[in-house]
Amino acid sequence: MGSRMGLIGCLIIVVAIVLQLSGATAETVYTVGDSLGWAVPPNTSYYSTWATTNLQTFLLGDSLEFNWTATHTVAEVSEADYNNCTKVSSVIASPFKFTPPTAGSYYIICTVDDHCEQGQKFSFTVNGSPAEPPTSSASSLSVGALFAIMATTFFLLSIYFSAYL
Repeated sequence: MGSRMGLIGCLIIVVAIVLQLSGATAETVYTVGDSLGWAVPPNTSYYSTWATTNLQTFLLGDSLEFNWTATHTVAEVSEADYNNCTKVSSVIASPFKFTPPTAGSYYIICTVDDHCEQGQKFSFTVNGSPAEPPTSSASSLSVGALFAIMATTFFLLSIYFSAYL
């Protein structure tokens, strides 16, 4: 009876591992500026440093959450408007969650007063998600997972029956 429970336990663990490895990764939500939030930063490179150092890589499906308490805006602008801190119409209430729709470069600024000039802006790049494998690899992953489950089940059953026959 004890070996049967061990066999069932091993099988459950193997199935759980295979399902975990074959599952898609979940979306990551980043709070822009961490504890500072979306505010006029202490220096003009604060958000650039935050985006490159703390996050390393944004993936398709990740979201950026902007939180603020004072008067601020979130505006997605062109690279030229970002570099020049060009004012555009954009008033969004806090909190605001931005999920980039495609891979590529994005430019975000605050359009209130001189906040952008003081460094309340950042740019970032979104890479394609590793959770979206090409169609051909998705089917091979399913076949691979099925093979791993079947091979493990066969192996564990052969051990079980050899012990009792």
